[in-house]
Amino acid sequence: MTAIVVGLLLCVALSLAVLGVVLVPARREGRDLLTPRGERVVVRVRGGADAAASRTSAAISGATAGRKRD
Repeated sequence: MTAIVVGLLLCVALSLAVLGVVLVPARREGRDLLTPRGERVVVRVRGGADAAASRTSAAISGATAGRKRD
C-alpha cells in the first residue's frame, strides 16, 4: 500500500514539474494560459458554481429558519 501511495506522489510531483517547465516560460513571454474556448468554459463553470452556491445557501438558511420557529 505504501508503494502505491509513494508511486502516486511521484507521478503528481513529476506532472507538476512538467507543468512548471511549460507554464513559467509561457507566462514570461506573455502568452495566455487558456485558449479563448477554455476561457469561455471557465466563465460558464464559475457562473454555474456561483448559482449552485447561492441556491445552497438559500436552502440552508430556509431550513435553519424553519427549525428556529419550531
